[in-house]
Amino acid sequence: MIPKTLPLTSFSTFLLPHHFKTLKFCNSSRTIIICKPINSQSQQQNPPPTQTQLSVSAPESQGTGAAAPTRGDIFLERQQYLAASALVLEKKKKKKKKEKINGSLKSTSTSTYSCYGCGAPLQISESDAPGYVDPETYELKKKHRQLRTVLCGRCRLLSHGHMVTAVGGNGGYAGGKQFVTAEELREKLRHLRHEKALIVKLVDIVDFNGSFLAHVRDLAGANPIILVVTKVDLLPKGTDFNCVGDWVVEATMKKKLNVLSVHMTSSKSLVGLAGVISEIQKEKKGRDVYILGAANVGKSAFINALLKMLSNKDPVAAMARKYKPIQSAVPGTTVGPIPINAFLGGGKLYDTPGVHLHHRQAAVIHSQDLPALAPRSRLRGQSFTKQVVLDQWVSEKMEFNDLTGFSIFWGGLVRIDILKVLPETCLTFYGPKALKLHILPTNKAEQFYKKEVGVALTPPSGEQVATWTGLETIRQLQIRFDDTQRPACDVAISGLGWITVEPVGLGQTVKEVGSNLVEEKDMEISLDVHVPKPVEIFVRAPLPVGKVGGEWYQYRDLTEKEEETRPKWHF
Repeated sequence: MIPKTLPLTSFSTFLLPHHFKTLKFCNSSRTIIICKPINSQSQQQNPPPTQTQLSVSAPESQGTGAAAPTRGDIFLERQQYLAASALVLEKKKKKKKKEKINGSLKSTSTSTYSCYGCGAPLQISESDAPGYVDPETYELKKKHRQLRTVLCGRCRLLSHGHMVTAVGGNGGYAGGKQFVTAEELREKLRHLRHEKALIVKLVDIVDFNGSFLAHVRDLAGANPIILVVTKVDLLPKGTDFNCVGDWVVEATMKKKLNVLSVHMTSSKSLVGLAGVISEIQKEKKGRDVYILGAANVGKSAFINALLKMLSNKDPVAAMARKYKPIQSAVPGTTVGPIPINAFLGGGKLYDTPGVHLHHRQAAVIHSQDLPALAPRSRLRGQSFTKQVVLDQWVSEKMEFNDLTGFSIFWGGLVRIDILKVLPETCLTFYGPKALKLHILPTNKAEQFYKKEVGVALTPPSGEQVATWTGLETIRQLQIRFDDTQRPACDVAISGLGWITVEPVGLGQTVKEVGSNLVEEKDMEISLDVHVPKPVEIFVRAPLPVGKVGGEWYQYRDLTEKEEETRPKWHF
């Protein structure tokens, strides 16, 4: 049997026993290995150089001579050793990866989560502050990674009808550590002017001037704005919305606010929301959508209605409806931006804190009286004419020809002294039914107010009556008109409603007034309006409501340039 020979190059990959010394001569063709024995003494004196040591130590010799391991045994033992080393390294790598994941989870668990109902950061230290969660509930939700589904204690109370204010200086409170300030809420929106976003601005049609946010560009920057007018279902029956839409566009242009479009909507009946959704999808272009508006303008109700409409075709919006923002009559229900996954194509919908305006009635009354300021049904104007006063005061045997010398109280929040009017002048009040109207001679008004405030004249009511400072602001109005066939103006009370001033009742004509034709010197109406100190009064063009509004409203003739630049309104 002829022994099989192996080429010298095949030994280059074997691990040779340590009693051999390997010499390498490298050339371009092959590697030559020369092995020669080395005695133990020379090995001790001349250790092998460090640069020739292997990364994995070779196993010790298990014998010499015939007992020495063969090359195959050495090769197999080396492969097993390398496999074991690789297994150890893989376990170490998995351990580091697990530690990294646990560390990121730990950092996530300590990051700030917010209540999905109001946007307040969750906390377990102050039970009176927004965002408070019971510690046991917090730990349980944290353990199961469900902190994004937590509703804070204040939102639970709000959802059950409790009036819990969280904004200092509003709702009759001076504020404290458990409150956030209106300035803090406004600061949370300052970043919008530096981002690319689509702004949906909400305005309450009942309080159009008081909720308009004239300086919205300070928050929105150059971002495009869609103007949404809410609560149009509260306007009197028979209102022509063509006239109302044109009136809103005219008022918007006078305030020098450039908007993409104007939409007349109702979150309760879902009227007009389809047009808003279409406009958002058209203009969003991958950007986030922010809902802006004054406090209690109906942002949360609008978002809930929007999600309801979107959920018919968008499964993402359908899932978002499970954890929707809380809505209530309390200013400051939302105290932080709430991101909502509402669009299938990307981008978030943000419910933002309401911008608190000091000049609205909601800023001066107690939280328990706030529901009285929110109309719950369709508005019905209550008119005061000479005949109404005559029917109420016939027993007093007073002589009068018109409303001059009388005062009208609107709850305990507004007093109007009538100084000069025409014989057939009519004042029509549009606002919440909870505020009762009282008319009496002006010389008895002051005594009547002191006696009945908090009793017949509410709000204010309850504990706030003792600290109520009264109607400190008096504004004198000189209202001129040039047409007795249409209202002269509206006197809008910020946060409440408006009074339409009609020189001659719209059911009358100048001929029916008699021989006393209106002379130019008489074409003026004088009123004194009393309100609480910070509340603002607006004199504006009359809002065309009711069946009669469509008859007297006049459309303005537009130029070609105005036709192109003027925003379109939708209903």
